Amino acid sequence: MIIVIDGPAGSGKSSTARAIADRLDIEYLDSGALYRTVTLIYLEVNRDKETFFHLLDQKKISFYYEDQKFHVAVDGQSVTDKIRTTEVTDAVSEVAAIPSVRSFVNDLMRDVVLDGIYIAEGRDLGTAVFPDAELKFFMSADLEERAKRRLKERRKDNPGLTLKEIKQSIAERDHKDSQRESDPLKIADDAIEIDTTNLTFEQQVDKICLMISEALKEIE
Repeated sequence: MIIVIDGPAGSGKSSTARAIADRLDIEYLDSGALYRTVTLIYLEVNRDKETFFHLLDQKKISFYYEDQKFHVAVDGQSVTDKIRTTEVTDAVSEVAAIPSVRSFVNDLMRDVVLDGIYIAEGRDLGTAVFPDAELKFFMSADLEERAKRRLKERRKDNPGLTLKEIKQSIAERDHKDSQRESDPLKIADDAIEIDTTNLTFEQQVDKICLMISEALKEIE
């Protein structure tokens, strides 16, 4: 069974999906981490696309969720921390927009969810990757609120960061995600929309967990 949460940057989908996985004791799948992993490979070959695509077919990417952290390895070597660098963050939109990269990551995710119950979050899961998902959610919040949340997350590592810079970055990411040619960000027709602008973190987790629990009971 696969449950998906889509939404724009800063909507809270990643932290919410992890909390739901922990509370309901189900598996968590971080699509963003997989795109970051592919981006890391791209940067390590100095953005040489020919070499990158050749390597991509040879690399073994493995991943698992444990202790509230999504772990990723390439050829048996952990890259969990490496994929969170600023360099990777700045390049991931560029790499994720490449159609063949999206197909590669989509196949990775589809292969792993054949057994068990998973909750996955991303930007096109309900429309492109898992159109037949048992439950689909689309989380959103207004730009100001999303920027405040993202600033709170990053201020510790970057004390000079401003709300204005974060808002601009998120707005640019929203535009890229919604306008890209391959699998743009949009709400699936059968998705349940959750506006988190005025919800606390616990409220949004409670709301989605209740709907998932009810769906699981029906399956049982």
